[in-house]
Amino acid sequence: MKDLAPLLEFLSIPSVSTDPARKEDVRRAALWLAERLKALGFRAELHETPLHPILYAERLVDEKAPTVLVYGHYDVQPPDPLELWESPPFSPVVREGRIYARGASDDKGQLFAHVLAAEEAPVNLKFLVEGEEEIGSPHLPPFVRANREKLRADAVLISDGAMFAPHTPTLTYGLRGLCYLEVRLRGARRDLHSGAFGGVAPNPIQALGWLLARLKDERTGRVLIPGFYERVRPVPEEEKALWPALDEEALKRELGVEVLPGEEGYAPLERLWARPTLDPNGIWGGYQGEGSKTVIPAEAGMKLSMRLVPDQDPEEVAERAEAHLKAVCPPGYALEVRRLHGGRPVLTDPFSPPMRLMARALEEVWGRPPVYAREGGTIPVVAELQEALGAPIVLLGLGLPDDNLHAPNEKLDLVNLEKGVAALRRFHRLLAEEGLSPGPASSP
Repeated sequence: MKDLAPLLEFLSIPSVSTDPARKEDVRRAALWLAERLKALGFRAELHETPLHPILYAERLVDEKAPTVLVYGHYDVQPPDPLELWESPPFSPVVREGRIYARGASDDKGQLFAHVLAAEEAPVNLKFLVEGEEEIGSPHLPPFVRANREKLRADAVLISDGAMFAPHTPTLTYGLRGLCYLEVRLRGARRDLHSGAFGGVAPNPIQALGWLLARLKDERTGRVLIPGFYERVRPVPEEEKALWPALDEEALKRELGVEVLPGEEGYAPLERLWARPTLDPNGIWGGYQGEGSKTVIPAEAGMKLSMRLVPDQDPEEVAERAEAHLKAVCPPGYALEVRRLHGGRPVLTDPFSPPMRLMARALEEVWGRPPVYAREGGTIPVVAELQEALGAPIVLLGLGLPDDNLHAPNEKLDLVNLEKGVAALRRFHRLLAEEGLSPGPASSP
């Protein structure tokens, strides 16, 4: 691309939403984006929340023209561990055709593709950009529900995901939901010497191990929470026929593993996209420093994420999980379960008119038709937008599976950014010329 300077400037702002010390930086990113959109003729406004502002911008060129709402987020994940970055996370660099920086793919780089595509768009455009996606979007759903008319659109565009593989344009029509819990166990009222009290004192770390062993079957990989699979919607065979083929050996090489563990009886792609999961994401307790310290900790804890599929409900799953943890917790421990955040799973229509127009745009730019995919991740607000606006949703990922999201050395391939901008511009033109007349429903 000719001029990457604005994007590199955007990426240099350390807008880490989970870090209170970065609150002003998060706001600075919102203001930067607002000014960029104003320069393109948008009317932009910040809506304050108890944490980080929501940016809304609109440019209405013709009341008879179709209207597109673009959703994205300007906040990013923490960059830790810093020592594993090859270049500083907020000093973006371009090397070998890629931008390296925190937020390059998730989601500043992909969001910026929509900003670039907006320059001469012949349709009405609205932008809804939040600064809290990485912490579960706690304040965006109420804003969406309260501003249905302001956000009303004929199509919703979201780029916050990945293509199935390099050089493979991809339209995503499904996202898993999320239920995220923090579990804390307390034993004695203070840390204890393991010699003086070992054998009589409760050990919360040991109890965490027992709890983990009772959450998932080690042989079948199935979650053991009663009722966990009760609402899981099976995947029709005709839908699976849409899916691309997964190169399992290539995936093993990428991950550096010899096997792909998971739920017994389901192929890896179905486990990734259409089956629920439970994973511990962190565990702590006791002494973590160099050398030894013979201590029985008073407290230990873990963080658990459960990815959900239609028709599972995050609140219901949280209640079932908490009840199960209390039922299997050994005596002598105080158990606390905190619900951190969640999101509902989503399925959109892969045959909707805007999806068909985007498929045409992608094929024209990439020279090959797109593949259709679900995605294992979660974008919490998509379900809210789907319910509140009733507009067709187009999920167009411009990243790649190896973009190191939430990890050191996050990157975005420039060829995907450039072709993504071209496809979005073509989509806008097709939408202005042809509108959203329905097509045949038999195939994408």
